[in-house]
Amino acid sequence: MTDPVPFSGRVLCDFGSELGEGPTFDPGSGTAWWFNITGRELHELHVESGRKTVHTLPFLGSVLAVIDPARQLIASDQGLFLRDTETGKLSLFTTLEDKPVNRSNDGRVHPSGALWIGTMGRKAERNSGAIYHVAGNRVTKLYSNISIPNAICFSPDGATAYFTDSVVNRLMRVDIDPATALPIGDAVILSDESTSPGDVDGAVCDADGLIWNARWGASSVDVYKPDGQRIARYAVPATQPSCPAFIGAKADRLLITSASQGLDEAARAADPDAGKTFDLGIEVKGRFEPAFLL
Repeated sequence: MTDPVPFSGRVLCDFGSELGEGPTFDPGSGTAWWFNITGRELHELHVESGRKTVHTLPFLGSVLAVIDPARQLIASDQGLFLRDTETGKLSLFTTLEDKPVNRSNDGRVHPSGALWIGTMGRKAERNSGAIYHVAGNRVTKLYSNISIPNAICFSPDGATAYFTDSVVNRLMRVDIDPATALPIGDAVILSDESTSPGDVDGAVCDADGLIWNARWGASSVDVYKPDGQRIARYAVPATQPSCPAFIGAKADRLLITSASQGLDEAARAADPDAGKTFDLGIEVKGRFEPAFLL
């Protein structure tokens, strides 16, 4: 593959998150949302006006899903919570697991309205986490012994799920029931990145079925075809890009979160944009995220 396409975008938000993650976009309000997980913050950005708000959280949040204009679902280390969009009030919806050492990490809503959500150890303890399927308040464990769940996303027709354990660094695919988002086969390796630089991190699938993956440690976003062929790499001006999200009125732009976690003083000096949030600066054929179905 050729060298990365040089970065042609811009900084959307210059707040340096220690662990920026879980971005999503609500087209109803024109607002992008993401988390600074370790900072216990939920970030809100009105994309067109640039109006920014930071909400303090009482837990380590990592994924937000729209339910309706009045409510959101947030995944955290303490379970799944409903959030009132007007007041910010939080109420427990359901728990995921009884492992105090764990927190939530990557997740995404399937077109059926079900949520896939991963958990991991707070210190990335090996094999501490899992990936769950949440339909309403019914929680089903799909995969166990996961260290760092990432890259959860779904094909446009809802018939394929993608995910990874970033420690293993193999992008996986599995056939799923489009009506329920439950697996109907065994997960298989789509792309083995175990010997390649950087970790397979958060991902999103566009309207053509291409998988856009943030490559933690490699300062890039990689693009894969549904057959696993990597067809493009776009440079990001931060060493640790963490997750993409389609934004804008036509879902034709790509937001990327990043992190400064684990960087020593010298590494931070060499990576001044670490933790910032970016617009990749290219036109994409994105899709808006489905709502979580109560």
